[in-house]
Amino acid sequence: MSSTSSRTEICPAEPAPADLVERLAQELYGALRGRRTLAPLIARHPSLTIEDAYRISLATLRRREADGEHVVGKKIGVTSKAVQDMLGVFQPDFGFLTDRMIVADGAVVDIAGAGLIQPRAEAEIAFILKRDLRGPGVTPEDVLDATEAVVPCFEIVDSRILDWRIGIVDTVADNASCGVCVLGAAQVPPRALDLPAVRVVVEKNGAFLSEGYGSAVQGSPQAAVAWLANTLGGFGVSLKAGEIVLSGSLVPLEPARPGDHFAMTLDGIGTASITFK
Repeated sequence: MSSTSSRTEICPAEPAPADLVERLAQELYGALRGRRTLAPLIARHPSLTIEDAYRISLATLRRREADGEHVVGKKIGVTSKAVQDMLGVFQPDFGFLTDRMIVADGAVVDIAGAGLIQPRAEAEIAFILKRDLRGPGVTPEDVLDATEAVVPCFEIVDSRILDWRIGIVDTVADNASCGVCVLGAAQVPPRALDLPAVRVVVEKNGAFLSEGYGSAVQGSPQAAVAWLANTLGGFGVSLKAGEIVLSGSLVPLEPARPGDHFAMTLDGIGTASITFK
């Protein structure tokens, strides 16, 4: 038997057709605007790849931009073991933040009015950049050098996928399951802190809910942001000066319902809060 006849040829997956990408983007956009959920994309189209999901996400974003939304940052999701175990997704994802997704610290958010369907709250450390970051080759030290300040953040994640039955393709396509986010008022230079050791305490309706540390996200929040810069760099996208970057949840996700009040304290940084109606 010749060496060529015994060799297995592995072919890369073919990209999803452009018309399918646009159709699924329109479905997700319609679900977002109409506050409805969809059957998981990967269950209906098993050949979809993460690269396809990113194309779907960008196509959905273009529709939001056509509505007048503007990108103000990026986000990383599913970075901690607690969140990975909860969702059954075992690698990070990424998405975009727009101006309409930012709500004021201490705000009362109308779940229906904000377009949320099945929201969950998570506590994070957000980075505000003073310099562009573009992979490949971005290191955690590069992230610290490029960061103006870190701030406390509640990200309210949401999913347009039925009952949060998401895989990595579903959540990437669905803008990393992002809903809205709240930034606390405090801003602290990143090198003033040992970010992996920063502790967060979260309260729900006045009672202790959870606690976590910066090390929960890929060992350190700056390592998570470096991962994002390098991953997006492979798609020709950079993190830009002035943008907000969410580094991932330090605690398990918690469902949010009308009447719930969430408050968080990041040691050495500050606080943030949000109430739902």
